[in-house]
Amino acid sequence: MVNFTVDQMRSIMDYTKNIRNISVIAHVDHGKSTLTDSLVSKAGIISAKHAGEARFTDTRADEQERGVTIKSTGISMFFEYDMDAGDKAGLAAKEAEGAEEAATTEEVTINDKSYLINLIDSPGHVDFSSEVTAALRVTDGALVVIDCIEGVCVQTETVLRQAISERVKPVLMVNKVDRALLELQLEPEDCYQSFARAIESVNVIIATYNDPKLGDCQVYPDKGTVAFGSGLHQWGFTLKKFARMYSKKFGIEESKMMQKLWGDWYFDADNKKWTSRNNEAGTLKRAFCQFIMEPIVKMFEAIMNDKKQKYEKMMKAVGVELKPDEKELTGKPLLKRVMQRWLPAADAILEMIVVHLPSPVVAQKYRVETLYDGPQDDECANAIRKCDVNGPLVMYVSKMVPTSDKGRFYAFGRVFAGKVSTGQKVRMLGPNYVPGKKTDLWVKNIQRTIIMMGRYVEQTPDIPAGNTCGLVGVDQYLLKSGTITTSETGHTIRTMKFSVSPVVRVAVEPKTAADLPKLVEGMKRLAKSDPMVLCYTEESGEHIIAGAGELHLEICLKDLQEEFMGTEVKISDPVVTYRETIQSESSMTCLSKSPNKHNRLFCVGVPLGDELTQELDEGKAELDPRTDIKLRARYLADNHGWDVTEARKIWSYGPDGTGPNLFVDQTKSVSYLNEIKESVNAGFQWAVKTGVLCDEVVRGMRVNLLDVVLHADAIHRGMGQIMPTARRVVHACQLTASPALMEPVFLVDIQCPQDAMGGCYGVLTRRRGHVFAEEQRPGTPMMQLKAYLPVNESFGFTADLRAATGGKAFPQCVFDHYQIVNGNPVEANSMAGKLVNGVRVRKGLAPEVPPLDRFYDKL
Repeated sequence: MVNFTVDQMRSIMDYTKNIRNISVIAHVDHGKSTLTDSLVSKAGIISAKHAGEARFTDTRADEQERGVTIKSTGISMFFEYDMDAGDKAGLAAKEAEGAEEAATTEEVTINDKSYLINLIDSPGHVDFSSEVTAALRVTDGALVVIDCIEGVCVQTETVLRQAISERVKPVLMVNKVDRALLELQLEPEDCYQSFARAIESVNVIIATYNDPKLGDCQVYPDKGTVAFGSGLHQWGFTLKKFARMYSKKFGIEESKMMQKLWGDWYFDADNKKWTSRNNEAGTLKRAFCQFIMEPIVKMFEAIMNDKKQKYEKMMKAVGVELKPDEKELTGKPLLKRVMQRWLPAADAILEMIVVHLPSPVVAQKYRVETLYDGPQDDECANAIRKCDVNGPLVMYVSKMVPTSDKGRFYAFGRVFAGKVSTGQKVRMLGPNYVPGKKTDLWVKNIQRTIIMMGRYVEQTPDIPAGNTCGLVGVDQYLLKSGTITTSETGHTIRTMKFSVSPVVRVAVEPKTAADLPKLVEGMKRLAKSDPMVLCYTEESGEHIIAGAGELHLEICLKDLQEEFMGTEVKISDPVVTYRETIQSESSMTCLSKSPNKHNRLFCVGVPLGDELTQELDEGKAELDPRTDIKLRARYLADNHGWDVTEARKIWSYGPDGTGPNLFVDQTKSVSYLNEIKESVNAGFQWAVKTGVLCDEVVRGMRVNLLDVVLHADAIHRGMGQIMPTARRVVHACQLTASPALMEPVFLVDIQCPQDAMGGCYGVLTRRRGHVFAEEQRPGTPMMQLKAYLPVNESFGFTADLRAATGGKAFPQCVFDHYQIVNGNPVEANSMAGKLVNGVRVRKGLAPEVPPLDRFYDKL
């Protein structure tokens, strides 16, 4: 059954060149899990009979029911692959010299033909894209799967962009070719066109987000970085497979043959010549069609039309032999069996992974800068760069995986340097750890190290650099992710940037008051199990769970009730996270006095501008609070028209020290100014975290400090005097600068046939949405609509849309931006005013927005 033992696996782990860490990424329903099955069955973990239907990596019951992957699942597999001399030379050039001799275990000799592939199957649904980020962080290569009929979709673009920003190298699999041949009955030339379109659009995305350090990572069929095939039927091929067959026949070198098999190349049989132009009559066929697609189409036709003599002759020609009982099959089962024998999918994918994706040794050289937060020349950075087993241990935990034991988790991650072993004493650094301080640091022992195998885990004494693994006993200390190291001076590995943000939230309460402790404990566990979800308690005492969208929340709540609590909870209607902002400069200079009337602060509020706010939100490197002040000032002056001297005097970013609001000092020669800086910053952070309209976070506000009058005695200008004053003056600035409420907006991508478009427009208009782009998919009757839809109106949108179009339209929603709500939020009867009122009542505040004179003091 299983073709390898744990000992063999452990012994190959030391050969870092023979390891490939890959994740499988794609749009929802393009066939990731199904395709992964072909590799899993080749490794002997599931039988070939079930491959394609088992979806082995969908480990949870609800994943099997819905047919949607929800959590990313890791699995380690062992393969033998014999490489051509040409490919070997290419790889050897990338890798420095290392141990060459083979290690022998009981049965299988481990040598340069054995490979260990750590594969992570990730979800395609946009609500779970945080799982994809966690998967990409610990892998070096990505297998991008794409449906040859639908082409590149929204989520394909999102995950590709994430992959490239993490410096993960992609290879492409064009999937569902069986649909093109059986359902759409496409001609070979049409197949070529639809493949070429799909590959073209993938390359456009790769080129748009290209990272020079990653080199050229576009995918080319004639270089072997694209495979074609069908995951469900378990067959697939790269051009190399056919080039190998034909190079013997034509007597051309393989590499030359491969270039001829893609693009505008035609073979003129009469003159026995290759030409790149068709003849006058246009009778020549493109090489890809003639030599690759035609044999496949003929095989399909012969088998589906039950022409026994014809297909038996063809099978003989391509060297497929069936077992006696398989010869009785007809139709699709036979087709599946023949194609699997002739063009096994696992071989094609395996070849791409082994030859074209980097081993940890190669990848960590260029990934270390984006991974490691500390100086690039300390011992940890150097060990990561070399993927050095003998260096200090550096490991990143990217997510927690629930165990069969309720409430306990395996910490899943990747060892970048050193070796992690059972019982080892390590330093666990949380995301907020600062070198030299004690916060977010635990020095503890690791209980056990394990290899993740989909639904099972295997124990092993230690795991060397370059591998993914699970740890037991870390979950009590790290919340969701963190760094594990043995170096005293080690910095953390950067925290992950998610492409979606939790904008939909619900309040939960237990059905019986006695279950409250269970709920609190359950929420703690839920927060661990998902990289994205936020669980917290409001000041009013409500327990809030926030997620990326409806489906995400639904899954989280199901987990909470079934897995982590065991009892039911009451769930409020979903509510949306709003933001507050300002639209113009303050109408007057705002003044606030301290409680003892001896200190005064004079400020005005100014909008930051959309572009700058956006860049701060995305965490642009030049604007990071830790960046050098001069560089930051230069960037603001050049790109956003700031005054350089002012740009150097940014006191604070808020909220939480990183947010999209700035406090700028514009005072001239004020005495004792630096003594109150801490207090003013604290007040500012507090004011922008709970804005004046309805205690929501403020975004896009710049507060200028114009003048300060301070008492001469230090005792009269302490924290207690200045901090509340700073908060009041920021609130006054917000109220005088025409305040506004912002609501989050989803970007909706709808695929539907033309006859269903009326229904889509109807549903969107009812929900305050608007379509801003529509285009027809070339070669299909499908239309693609792009629209903006306020998150507030999106609850039940999918069900509504399906009902209006008879189930023909498929929506995908992803959070896109915040937009200003119409109306003045201070007036009770405007639209914004009603929303503000609703939020204030829900939070238990007074229903009216406080008047200006509560914050603004007369001289």
